[in-house]
Amino acid sequence: MEKQVENNKKEQFQEALEILESAVPYAKEMYQADALQAAARLMDEKDGMRILYEFADRFEEAGIFLNGPWAEPSKLLPNLVKGSLMSGGMTPIVEILSDIRMVSLAKEKHTHEKVSKKQAQDFLHEIMALNVDTIFPEETEAARIEGNEKEKKRAERLFEFLAEELSLKAISSVLIQEIDDLITQRPIMVNRTVKMIENAKQLLKSDINKKEQKAIEYYLKAIDGPTKLSQENDLKEYRKALQKLEDKELKQEAKEFAKYMRDTGLVSCHHTILVRFLNRNHPKLIPIALDLSSKGKANLEEHFSIVSDLIKIAIHPPLKQALYGLTRMLERGILSSTPVIPGLRRLIELDILPDVRKVLLSTINGNEGITANDILVAGTLSVLGQPLGVGQGMNPTCQTARGISLWSVHAPGYLLELIPRAARDGDIDIMFEGKAIHSKDLGKGLVEDLHEELGPVSLVLVPHLDKIYGELVRLVKFRGDDVHKWVNPAFYGNWVSRGFCSVIDPMTGSVADYSGFVRLFYSTHHPEYNEGYELIYPNPVGIFITNSFSDLLGLHAVSVQRIAQDPSGQYRIYFYNPNNDGAQNWGQGIEPKVTGNGEIPGESSLPFHEFTSRLYAFHYNPYEKGDAFAIEDEIVKKIEALSRESWGIKYTWVEL
Repeated sequence: MEKQVENNKKEQFQEALEILESAVPYAKEMYQADALQAAARLMDEKDGMRILYEFADRFEEAGIFLNGPWAEPSKLLPNLVKGSLMSGGMTPIVEILSDIRMVSLAKEKHTHEKVSKKQAQDFLHEIMALNVDTIFPEETEAARIEGNEKEKKRAERLFEFLAEELSLKAISSVLIQEIDDLITQRPIMVNRTVKMIENAKQLLKSDINKKEQKAIEYYLKAIDGPTKLSQENDLKEYRKALQKLEDKELKQEAKEFAKYMRDTGLVSCHHTILVRFLNRNHPKLIPIALDLSSKGKANLEEHFSIVSDLIKIAIHPPLKQALYGLTRMLERGILSSTPVIPGLRRLIELDILPDVRKVLLSTINGNEGITANDILVAGTLSVLGQPLGVGQGMNPTCQTARGISLWSVHAPGYLLELIPRAARDGDIDIMFEGKAIHSKDLGKGLVEDLHEELGPVSLVLVPHLDKIYGELVRLVKFRGDDVHKWVNPAFYGNWVSRGFCSVIDPMTGSVADYSGFVRLFYSTHHPEYNEGYELIYPNPVGIFITNSFSDLLGLHAVSVQRIAQDPSGQYRIYFYNPNNDGAQNWGQGIEPKVTGNGEIPGESSLPFHEFTSRLYAFHYNPYEKGDAFAIEDEIVKKIEALSRESWGIKYTWVEL
C-alpha cells in the first residue's frame, strides 16, 4: 500500500514535470507551482528524494528554477541553504530540488556549462559541513523551537540522501568534533552519538588523516567491542568463549573493555556479557571490568549483594548503557545513602501498570526476555549515576528534566519515591501551600504530545511532573510577579532560595532597572562581589535562548551548578543544560563550552558576564549578598549592550 502511494505520487510529479517541459517559455510560470507541489508530496515519502533524483537532469530545462534565485547554479551560496530549507512557502521545495540537481552534476548524471563536477561536489560538501546538525539532528532548544516540523523532516531526508550519495570525507573533522563534544557531556541517551559513529565508519575507506582515522576506529571499538575475542564472536559465541579463558586472559579482557567505556561513556553489548559472566564466576574481576576508583571499589565491596542483583536484572545487551550508569553510581557512593538500596529493591519487584509496562517495553527492539522492571531499574541506574546526563529530548520539558537531575544529586530517596508511584499507582503528588496536588486529578500538562526518545525514568515521570508543573503555573499566574518565584521552591524543594529576581516586569512585560538586575546577580553570585559565599545547591535559573544570529528563540530552564575560576583564572558559570547539547552558538561570540575550561562531564560553561547577558531570572539568598554598588559600571554596560542587541530587541526597555 505504501509503495503504491509512492508510485502514484511519482506519476503525478512526472506528469506535472512533462506539462512544465512542454509549456512555451512565457507560460512556464503558470505550471511551476503544480510541479513544485507534486514534488513536495513526493518529498514526504521514504524514497522520495531518490525518486526525484531520477528526474534531476530535467529540472532546469523544464523550468523548475526559471526566474528565481536558483536559476543560476553557479551563483548559489552554501551558507544560505539552511535558511532556505527552514523558511516557509515554496522556498524549501525549490531549495531541495536545486540541491538534488547539484548531486546530479556532482555525479555527472548531466552537465552544466557553468558548474563543473568538482564545483558541484565542493558546494555539496560545504552545505553538508554547515548542516551536520541536520544530518544528525540535535536536541537543542534551537532545533526544537525553530522551523516547521514538516520542513525539518524534509531537510533531514534530503541530507540522508546526500550522505548516501556523497562521501562524508569533506566533513570528517566537523563530524569527529561533534562526536567528541557529545561524548564529553556523557548523556544518558546516546542514540545520536552512536548513529554518528556508525556513519563515520564509511570515512575509513576515504583518504582522511591518521588522527581522524584513529579517532573513528577508537569510537567504533567502544560501541562494537575493543578486543579480538569480541570482534571475532557474536554475543552467544562470545559468552561461550569467555568460559575457556584463563584468569590472566579474563583480567586483560576486562581491562580493555573498561578503558573504552571510561574514555567514551559508551558501552558495547559484549561488555554486558562479560560483566554478567564475571558476576557469576569471577566477581573479584568486576572492579577491573568497570575500572572503579578506590571510592567505587569500597562502595562495591560494601554493597556487593545488591550490586550483584542489579547486574543480573539490569545489565543486558539492549540495556547496555546502564553499565556505565552503574559504574558512575558506585563512584558517587550513593548506595551508602539510606533510602537508595530499599528504593532500588522496590523497583525490582514493582507491579507496573500495563500502560507504563507497554511504554517501557517499546524502548527496546524485539523480545529478548527482558521485563519492564529490568528496563526501569536500568534507567534508574543511569539517572543515579549520571544526573547531569538527564535530557529533555525534543520536548519542551526542561523544567521536569532539571527536576529529575537535581533530585538525583541532592534527593535520591525522594526520586526513588516518585518513580514507583508513577509506574505502579499512575499518580504522584506535590504539596503546595498546604494542599496536595495529584497528577491523576489533572488534565493535560504543558506538553500535548510527548516525544518518546527519552530514558525510562523520564518516560515514566515526565508526564506526571509536566502536569503538576503546569498546574503550579496556573495557580500563581495572577499574583503579579514571575510565576517561578513560587513554582520553583514548591516543585524542586525547599532548598531553593526564596529570594527571586526577574529582568521582566510582570505587569508591563518590559525590561526595567536592568542595571539593578545585573548588580544583584553579581553581588549574590560572583565570588569577588558576594562576600565569598559559595553555592550549596544548584540554582534553577531561567535564560533567554538565542540562535547564532543572536535572535531570541524563547525561554529555557537550566541550573547553575557552580561558579569558579577556569584554568586561565577567568570566572565562569558552570551550568547543567537539560537539552544535553551544551556546545552551542548563541550569537555575539557567546558559545557555551563543554570541555577545555574545567568542566566536568555534563556541564556547560560560559564566562560570567556572557552567561549574565542571557539570564532572565534567578533565585538568591537575601542574607548572602555583597555590595551591589561595588560592581564596576563598565561591566554592567558591557552586559547591557550584549542584552539589548540580542534578546532585548524584542522588549521595551524602561529607564528608571
